[in-house]
Amino acid sequence: MRYRRFGRTNLQMPVFSCGGMRYQQSWSDIPWSEVKSEVQANLEATIHRSVELGIHHIETARGYGSSEMQLAPVLKQFPREKLIIQTKIPPKATQKEFQEVFETSMRLLELDHVDLLSLHGINNQELLDQTLRRGGCMELCRQWQREGRIRHVGFSTHATPDIISKTIRSDEFDYVNLHWYLVNDLNRACIAEAAQRDMGVFIISPNDKGGKLYLELPRMRSLCAPLTPMQFNDLYCLARPEVHTLSLGAARPSDFDEHLGIFPHYDRAAEVVGPIERRLRDHMDTVLGADWCRRWWVGLPEYVDVPGEVNLVEILRIWTFAKALELTDWAKFRYNMLGQAEHWFPGENIAKLDFQRVADALRNSPFAERIPAILREAHDLYFDAPVKRLSQS
Repeated sequence: MRYRRFGRTNLQMPVFSCGGMRYQQSWSDIPWSEVKSEVQANLEATIHRSVELGIHHIETARGYGSSEMQLAPVLKQFPREKLIIQTKIPPKATQKEFQEVFETSMRLLELDHVDLLSLHGINNQELLDQTLRRGGCMELCRQWQREGRIRHVGFSTHATPDIISKTIRSDEFDYVNLHWYLVNDLNRACIAEAAQRDMGVFIISPNDKGGKLYLELPRMRSLCAPLTPMQFNDLYCLARPEVHTLSLGAARPSDFDEHLGIFPHYDRAAEVVGPIERRLRDHMDTVLGADWCRRWWVGLPEYVDVPGEVNLVEILRIWTFAKALELTDWAKFRYNMLGQAEHWFPGENIAKLDFQRVADALRNSPFAERIPAILREAHDLYFDAPVKRLSQS
């Protein structure tokens, strides 16, 4: 395993983190009697494999159902000082509600402190305000820090770049969990801002949200050779020194194995991924046109400024990468979550788009005339049935 200094926390963070959202029994809180012995045994084996590999950052959340509860007896099997434990709790409108959620997490984890606490899902201005206002969530976090119950405070986000940037620039947080990888470059400026403030940078789910790269993807496998798509994406992210760790949402002990293949290339990551990235982008240029690929997002408004709150940026991002790289399963899942996951995946698909009014929303785009046809094609290709986030399943 390799390690990077996690910004101003000064923690030595493994470049892979063990995310806790795929090995638990349930996405709801359940009693221990409903946890199957084979599920708990698999969770225990996954954590032991993680720590054996040097991945001692174990990350979970109050929103991950029974994950915290099931982790508690496993974490006790290791010296506490050898682990970096992180949980995440959502901002709440009142300190009372926020305290109740935190106490629930600590009770379920059976810990007297966590190393990292994230404000989970600062995804819009309202949630940011709830966190930072006088009498808000952050005041309680500072109290818990003074009491030694948490060591460092960060935030996780699925927000638009303007909200992420505003949250970073508040200078209240030690680290950020956010999305950034080959198929989502829109948060690059946010990562740069975090690095300027010496914040830890944790990339959320780069191989699931980054294209479902664990599936059999013939086009991607051909273009990424001799690496696998997941290995390429790992190195693509880690070639940036301002990125510190990537979340691996392991469902079983063997889920770490493919990622270990990056380490022979780790010290020359940029050199290794450079030719592969050029091959991928050349292919995209051939399929979609270089001009589109270089600036498809220019001049596009965020969903809050589009009639019907249609998420033009997200739809066009999905279409651009899925069409060029044949990421159809990923595109269908992402597209059909629009309008189904509240602030976690904001905006609507084009079913609610008034094409008579969209021209004004596109007035600053160099592709204003082309985009309506692309939106219709994206809907035809990827609309299936509305889906929910895993935590809503």
